[in-house]
Amino acid sequence: MSEQLEKTYLWDPVVRVLHWALVIAFFTAFGLGKFGPDQMTLHFYAGYAVAGIVVLRVLWGIFGFYTARFSNFVKGPGKVIAYARTLPSQTPSRSYGHNPVGALFVVGVLLVLAMQVASGLFADPEDYINVGPLAQYVSSDITRKALSLHEPLSFLLLIMVLGHIGAIFWYKKRKGENLVKPMITGYADLPPGKVPGE
Repeated sequence: MSEQLEKTYLWDPVVRVLHWALVIAFFTAFGLGKFGPDQMTLHFYAGYAVAGIVVLRVLWGIFGFYTARFSNFVKGPGKVIAYARTLPSQTPSRSYGHNPVGALFVVGVLLVLAMQVASGLFADPEDYINVGPLAQYVSSDITRKALSLHEPLSFLLLIMVLGHIGAIFWYKKRKGENLVKPMITGYADLPPGKVPGE
């Protein structure tokens, strides 16, 4: 017997726009940081865009649409482990929003992005050009620590992004679920009665 599914509104426009804006801003900042001009003005602007997106997503995670709220999709260790055990299965998860493992990624990537932005704001490479706008307000020890964290955090974020892309391919190939389409259209085919985080 085929699974009964219905077209379900999943991702609101704010979540979708912030998601794709973050993709653009992150890769722009990363590319300019690694391959851009020595003067990092454009890199800074891309970093400010990332900062704004993170702040908006956190606010939307508190006050936004039902599936966007942290309170509706962040679960405890028991549910995370229980869901993780289902990952090898070919059975589609049909999650209404972020599943418990995906929720860990969302929270984790927002935290690392916030650390990355903060490290850039306070970093001072002592070249008198590419000084973070808040570096003047803290000690040189803090500016050096911020600088030492900025590049490793960017590579950690890149690994997280590649893991995210890998998960999308896994769900498509193993479980037959297209996770990209709902992030474009806002709609997914889900069983009736689903609640966020399941």
